[in-house]
Amino acid sequence: MNKILKIIIIIFFCFFYQFTYSFTSEEKIKIGLLVPLSGDNKEIGKQIIKSSRIALKDINSKNIEIIPRDTKSNPNQTIKSAIELKDMGVKIIIGPVFYESLNYLDEIQDIIFLSFTNKNVNLPKNIISAGVNATSQLNTIKKFIEMNEIKKTIFLTPKLDYEVEIKKAIQQSKIKISKHFVYDTEPTKLTAQIEKITNYKVRKQNLLDEIKRVENSDLIDKEQQLEKLEKRYTIGNVNFDSVIISDFDESLKSVITSLLYTDVSPKKKYFITFNQWFDDSLIREKTIQPIYYPSINRSNLISFEKKFFNEFGEKPNYLSLLSYDLIGLIYYLSLNNELKDINKLFRKETSFKGKIGIFDIKNNKINHRLNFYQINNGNLKEIF
Repeated sequence: MNKILKIIIIIFFCFFYQFTYSFTSEEKIKIGLLVPLSGDNKEIGKQIIKSSRIALKDINSKNIEIIPRDTKSNPNQTIKSAIELKDMGVKIIIGPVFYESLNYLDEIQDIIFLSFTNKNVNLPKNIISAGVNATSQLNTIKKFIEMNEIKKTIFLTPKLDYEVEIKKAIQQSKIKISKHFVYDTEPTKLTAQIEKITNYKVRKQNLLDEIKRVENSDLIDKEQQLEKLEKRYTIGNVNFDSVIISDFDESLKSVITSLLYTDVSPKKKYFITFNQWFDDSLIREKTIQPIYYPSINRSNLISFEKKFFNEFGEKPNYLSLLSYDLIGLIYYLSLNNELKDINKLFRKETSFKGKIGIFDIKNNKINHRLNFYQINNGNLKEIF
């Protein structure tokens, strides 16, 4: 009799477990979306919502619900909207967009925020930076340096608010840097600093001394040598093989122009910079080429842009592609029934292949495996 009772109990628990599991696996996944839907940045938020619609269409599951809320690009409104989402049963939120909007979000318990920011310094435990961060970019640059057996690399960082972020990324990536310089973005000060870094005045004086020596000599080919020297700007090498410049747009071009002025050429030294998002103006500037940088998968970006344009008649911003991937990532984790304990969700080591590239997740951090590109002679080429 006891044996029969035990069998009945076992059957009951097996049935109960199956019922419970099937219920949780079919339970609707509520994903909050904290984006600006009013104010100056409303177009960013609207495009993110549009990309989430494409993601839902591609996933084709009735178990996902996207609940957008307006942040108005304001920290106080952001926390109000986050609390509203929590009251609706949301446990995971994509957003906010801006780093400044992360204030006070650590006060909201049992919710994970996948922020669009690429900053990793001093983030609360419940906020995960999902943007293309400096560590991911330096990991990719490190791979390129090792592939080409580059011996000496210097690092140039502007004196701006992300200076600390860069220093931390250098440590985390374990990239070998011979010297790290922080420069002033004011043009006159910048040029003076680059002259010092490249030992320009000594190299310039070397040329003047050599011209004088040849002029005072009795060399048979004096005129030919002087003609060659007049075409030069300096004599002597700089003490590096590659330079990494963590800058963007016109400021980046100013740094490169200063390097060219001091007779450091990208044809003789590797000029490497951070993710430029396929900036067309760099392709047009042939005088600063070749130049190298890490970025997202360009083929996937082009494919997504076409899909987005066909759907909405406009070109998406880059955050739209990231939001598309983040919805896919959450759905991927839900398939493994990993959404039960939200606080452990991003601690486990796992990888996810998105449109941007491969997401590597571990210890509440997301890094991206990026591609690496070269711009030369007005053409963009994928290196790896």
